[in-house]
Amino acid sequence: MHNDDTLSDNIGDNHIGTSIENPMRKDAFELTDEQKIELIKKDVSNILTTLGMDLTDDSMKGTPNRVAKMFVKEIFGGLNPSKKPSSSTFENGYKYGEMLVEKNITLYSTCEHHLLPIVGRAHVAYISSGKVIGLSKMNRIVDYFAKRPQVQERLTMQIVKELQKALNTEDVACVIDAKHLCVNSRGIRDIESSTVTSEFGGKFKDEKVRREFLDYIKLDTKF
Repeated sequence: MHNDDTLSDNIGDNHIGTSIENPMRKDAFELTDEQKIELIKKDVSNILTTLGMDLTDDSMKGTPNRVAKMFVKEIFGGLNPSKKPSSSTFENGYKYGEMLVEKNITLYSTCEHHLLPIVGRAHVAYISSGKVIGLSKMNRIVDYFAKRPQVQERLTMQIVKELQKALNTEDVACVIDAKHLCVNSRGIRDIESSTVTSEFGGKFKDEKVRREFLDYIKLDTKF
């Protein structure tokens, strides 16, 4: 095996990210979604045929098209900037100056090393400096950056940076606790482990403020 291949395998098997931004080609959006679906459909057909699957079977014949549409329209839809949710904010008219926490945001992403699911929860918080953002927008921002081939550390940072930009404040934090199926279902096959990543900005770097946030997300909320 070549040294480059060995390095790539080591990076992938150890789930190491190599860039803060998702590695994208300059011509990434020259093709339309429909053109991408047609090309991916052929590639998926080739993969399945190579594996020995019979694509004339009624159960399988639509699989290449379904997978291609899923890649472009759903699980990797966050690669397209046109699908970025608007980060509209509002003036903090009621002068709420304490921490706002949106916890247990369901997160579905995909590991960029093996293209297997990452499933977990994101917990996001900010302290207003004069602006507030709709609660659903926080969920949408998490979902947008999750719908990419991802590394969990990068995803955590992207969520924080986007909210910092929208809210015009450094006082944003995010913690993600997720299971990686590339760990749970292959390789070491450790079904119990999960990965926790965090990014703390501004006031959240202070131990007291950070501890308050971490205490909030440990609260057992039941309805």
